[in-house]
Amino acid sequence: MEMRDDSFKDYVLDQLEALGAVRARAMFGGHGLYRGDEFFGILHQGRLYFRTNTHTRPDYIARGMSPFQPNPRQTLTSYYEVPADVLEDAETLVTWAQAALNCRPDKHGK
Repeated sequence: MEMRDDSFKDYVLDQLEALGAVRARAMFGGHGLYRGDEFFGILHQGRLYFRTNTHTRPDYIARGMSPFQPNPRQTLTSYYEVPADVLEDAETLVTWAQAALNCRPDKHGK
């Protein structure tokens, strides 16, 4: 079932309410997620992606999740799709979002 972009955005923001002032800003044909000035997630075509690094990325890969690919020629390997069961559980989602906020880029900048 595909949600309209606005209703999906509102759902994700509701799920992340415990994080504080999270906002969505239009970008990439979707929305970027911010807490303050910190960019940590992407909403695109009904999917949520969080920032990862070498320490957090294996959790996503182990669940079979893919990196953000805004078009066939571009893949952002530092952002991975959040699993549906995590998205549906607000407490777990906030934990994963906090990990995304705490991520520092890998040495190669991805």
